[in-house]
Amino acid sequence: MLGAWARAAALCLRSGRCVAASRACRRTGHGTQAHAPLARERIPIMELSEDFFASQFFNAQFFDAQLPALQALGFSLQHHLPALQAMDLPAGATPAQPWRLIELQRDGHARLQSPAGLRAARALPGLIQVLHAQGEQLAVGDWLLARENAQGELWAEARLPPFNSLSRRDPEGFRQALVNNVDLALLVMGLDHDFKLARLDRYLVLTHAAELPALLVLSKADLCPDLERRLAEVRAHLGRQLGTSVLEVLALDGQPESCRAALHPWLGRGQTLVLLGSSGAGKSTLSNALCAEDGRQQLTGAVRLDDSRGRHTTTTRSLRASVAGACIIDTPGLRSLQLDADVAAVRAAFDDVSELAQHCRFRNCSHSGEPGCAVVGQLSAARVKSFHKLQREAERDQQSPLDRRHQLSQWKAMVQSSRMATKLKRG
Repeated sequence: MLGAWARAAALCLRSGRCVAASRACRRTGHGTQAHAPLARERIPIMELSEDFFASQFFNAQFFDAQLPALQALGFSLQHHLPALQAMDLPAGATPAQPWRLIELQRDGHARLQSPAGLRAARALPGLIQVLHAQGEQLAVGDWLLARENAQGELWAEARLPPFNSLSRRDPEGFRQALVNNVDLALLVMGLDHDFKLARLDRYLVLTHAAELPALLVLSKADLCPDLERRLAEVRAHLGRQLGTSVLEVLALDGQPESCRAALHPWLGRGQTLVLLGSSGAGKSTLSNALCAEDGRQQLTGAVRLDDSRGRHTTTTRSLRASVAGACIIDTPGLRSLQLDADVAAVRAAFDDVSELAQHCRFRNCSHSGEPGCAVVGQLSAARVKSFHKLQREAERDQQSPLDRRHQLSQWKAMVQSSRMATKLKRG
């Protein structure tokens, strides 16, 4: 429960300026204070963004009547309902409705879906500011509380906290949310010339960091002349992860009937699945095969014959309903996937390496040829190499800029010393 002072402060936050002319601000004295950051206003930002906005504008009667339809859109009773039930709903409050964010453009325009239908909307600047202060941002899959203004425009005023989030780092090192509130990741890889197991390892670290189960979908199976050998190679590479973090490996040919039949156990009503993969892997083809004819068919493009790479035919992330009732999020091809994960997530994705490493003779064994190494020879060289690369990347991302600069200077000194030693040896 929040007091009148908190409500007044939240109104100021939502509007992006101090609304001292409001009755609540005058009564509590908030309007006479400097509009300082909320960290100095003795109200947690999280409390305002998640509890107050929802309690102020949420309509419980509407929610109770529309609960089955909301569940069909992916609303989670386990994660979202308890937070809503604990909120204080003042009588006479202007109602807001829960909407799911199904498409988000770069300019901030969005499309929201609810049992009432599909609407164009935007987020209030105050909500964006709150999320930015928390180091977060809106993403497809979010649940928002929105209402119309006097002009009939739909504005999102609050976001329900997501129960998980898939994110990566952009080239500048900032976190970029890919999707939120997802139950299963479909890792789509084409069985053509662009097939790389190292890319699969990178995606698995991404899903491990989000504590998200994955399903490996090998597309273009009809174009692979040695399908059984390739499947055996993938299963051997996954090792113990198959059946745990990776639920199954499926080879699909892109035909709607066969795709729906193979994925039927995971396409339950209200389940949210995200398609992840590089350009040209067949994500949009799979999305079109799974989803109903709703006028929103994703474009598909050809791939280059020399390297099987494709162009970006999907330019925005979007959520659609499958024929079976699941929610499918198609994403643009990820040309670069800089990890947003710590070393623990990398080791969890390579738990076979971590377990074998406990039996190495040396505690700081790097598994690169030391005597008594229990890893080398037990796992494929490609998997060990991928583990080293991703672990170094995660360690580097956890360093401060000063530490990175210091490490770079050390490497330069080592290289220069090695060159000098070689020159002296050659005379």
